[in-house]
Amino acid sequence: QVQLVESGGGLVQAGGSLRLSCVASGRTFRSCASGWFRQAPGKEREFVAAISTGGGYTVYTDSVRGRFTISRDNAKNTAYLQMNSLKPEDTAAYYCAAYVTSPFDGGSPDRRQSRYPYWGQGTQVTVSP
Repeated sequence: QVQLVESGGGLVQAGGSLRLSCVASGRTFRSCASGWFRQAPGKEREFVAAISTGGGYTVYTDSVRGRFTISRDNAKNTAYLQMNSLKPEDTAAYYCAAYVTSPFDGGSPDRRQSRYPYWGQGTQVTVSP
């Protein structure tokens, strides 16, 4: 079992930066791929970025590539999402998620929400114009 707690959200002006953190409890975090998803008001939750167990593979949705960076520190059981050049359309609740990988998984982490059984409670990011 993995429990996830996000932090770092807040209110920022367009063009600003925030760094989200996701602290995981449990001993299996090193065996988990980790992802970030977001949900804006009135919209479905969508994939943002994901990182493999060792950090060697990362994937991003097109709208954040080049602005956001996902990373992890397994020694601290923590995943991060560095968000730069924020836009009002980035306003959403951001969720950290994780899944335990298997030997049959490829190197690249999964983008599908259905693959992630472990979720945090979310942290709000609001970007003002």
